[in-house]
Amino acid sequence: MRTFECHHCESPSRLFFDNTQCLVCQAEVGWCPVCRTISAMLPDGETGYRCANPSCGTALVKCFNYASEGVCNRMQTPEDHAAYGGLCDCCRHNVVIPDLSIDGHRERWAALEAAKRRLFYTLDLIGLPHPAPQDDAPLPLTFSFMADALPDAGLWRSTGSGEKVYTGHANGHITINLMETDDVERERLRVDMNESHRTLIGHFRHEIGHYYWDLLIKGQDEARSREVFGDHDNPTYGEALERYYEQGPAPDWQQRHVSAYATMHPWEDFAETFAAYQDIVAVLDTADGLGLRRGEHDGSIAGMVLAYQQVGLALNELNREMGLLDVVPVVITPEIQVKLDYVHQVVTRSAVH
Repeated sequence: MRTFECHHCESPSRLFFDNTQCLVCQAEVGWCPVCRTISAMLPDGETGYRCANPSCGTALVKCFNYASEGVCNRMQTPEDHAAYGGLCDCCRHNVVIPDLSIDGHRERWAALEAAKRRLFYTLDLIGLPHPAPQDDAPLPLTFSFMADALPDAGLWRSTGSGEKVYTGHANGHITINLMETDDVERERLRVDMNESHRTLIGHFRHEIGHYYWDLLIKGQDEARSREVFGDHDNPTYGEALERYYEQGPAPDWQQRHVSAYATMHPWEDFAETFAAYQDIVAVLDTADGLGLRRGEHDGSIAGMVLAYQQVGLALNELNREMGLLDVVPVVITPEIQVKLDYVHQVVTRSAVH
């Protein structure tokens, strides 16, 4: 993720992707969809705001979820505001949002939206389509953010409804359990499930991998996918899931998979590898934006992996000095790189810029 400049300040100060206000000049800021930057927003009596970027100056309106709910920071043109019911290019994908009558749910929703905006930034960076329901495109992408439990005295308890919310993907619809926004609960689950990472952005990047398998591979490139990840029809997903939770991963899974969960079924292997690919793209984009020479690469998957390992080495050592988890926990073996290369090919041939 790159940083941006506030053009409203006398001496441009730095803005970050999640900002809604410049901390130096106090100007409201937001994501401009035209110049694709976080920029100061200048009040405009005609439309609402204008982008303060001197090379842009586009007339803009706040997303409804920015203006009324405080969980977004994206702007949109007046035309898109009218066409999409006041919702920005991220928020218009929502089908279900948390129950805002419950204390703390607005803050948890805001955390989910922040992670979703980062997901979309990376998808736009690599050029993959993510059509909304209003776009009349095949397999539109939608989201539900729901809870089956409520926090009580620091713990999560059942609501008594009997409904269990599972984080997952089905037919273009991604569901995220609100419990994942609780840092303590998420860390407990990370330890219980022996995961190197468990983050909100990680959930989004994994589930969107299932979406793109359906959109870009299903019925189109399944033979090649089988060659790389294995036969996704045998065993069935249900059989593979039961076996995984009974037996766990093979002892040497690190040689061929980016995570233990990736060993469960070829679909999960693809989704986990796709998530790892997004990690690589996002980390290298951030490194480049910060001027880190170790992040430079030639655009090939071999070059990207090498740069990612170099940046990761530095980040891991810095984190270890602070007693924190490794930023880059995966050792990318030749077998894993073959899978990443396949994902890179799918992305490259499907990109729309």
